[in-house]
Amino acid sequence: MTVTYEKGNLLYTGKAKEMYTTNDPDVLWVEYLDQATALNGKRKVAIDEKGLLNNRISSLIFKDLARHGIANHFIEQLSDHVQIVRRVKMIPLETVVRNAASGSFERKFAVPHLTKFAEPVLEFFYKSDALDDPFINDSQVAALKVADAATVAEMKRQALLVNQRLQAIFAAMNVQLVDFKIEFGLTSDGKVLLADEISPDSCRLVDEATQQSLDKDVFRKNLGDLTTVYQEVLQRLATVEEGQ
Repeated sequence: MTVTYEKGNLLYTGKAKEMYTTNDPDVLWVEYLDQATALNGKRKVAIDEKGLLNNRISSLIFKDLARHGIANHFIEQLSDHVQIVRRVKMIPLETVVRNAASGSFERKFAVPHLTKFAEPVLEFFYKSDALDDPFINDSQVAALKVADAATVAEMKRQALLVNQRLQAIFAAMNVQLVDFKIEFGLTSDGKVLLADEISPDSCRLVDEATQQSLDKDVFRKNLGDLTTVYQEVLQRLATVEEGQ
């Protein structure tokens, strides 16, 4: 039987998405916005088709991960800007996996740009706009009672599995996965579940041939037209997924 979801009340407005209730209390309506932000939301610009492109990219990736045994909150894409997801209680941590040096890691440790790591580097950041999402270690997570040790261990385990699959996806697109940010939530029965989105907004991607950025760094650093870059990522991803 086909389930029809109806848009309900606004729960949350973020930097790139709005979340609404639906007629099912365990399901949320996610609307991707045509805007880009930088500097933790301090810089905000309307960009045509950005929400559409991120919704399509994230939907394809979530479906691929599910096919490869990595459970996540995605249920279905309803329209260009809307997807339906399972409701979870979000854990206020950003999980970052790095395969090469860039961004804050490069700045903090003076490591040459795109230096590849022998093993992935996994970091946590505490989700707080007021504090600019500071780095947080396992001991600090425990002290603040953000998550228990078992939850942290499960987030790490899943994040490394996600990294393996994402590297395979992007390698098939002739793209290097430099790093990415993901978030997790807890289901009603306490299970850790991959949530939020996976898109060029949350990944650092570099074209293998040209070494050009194919992610939100194009916006952050004023390197070119963001829509054109995201369209290229979607086209390559769709071609790879069609061949699965």
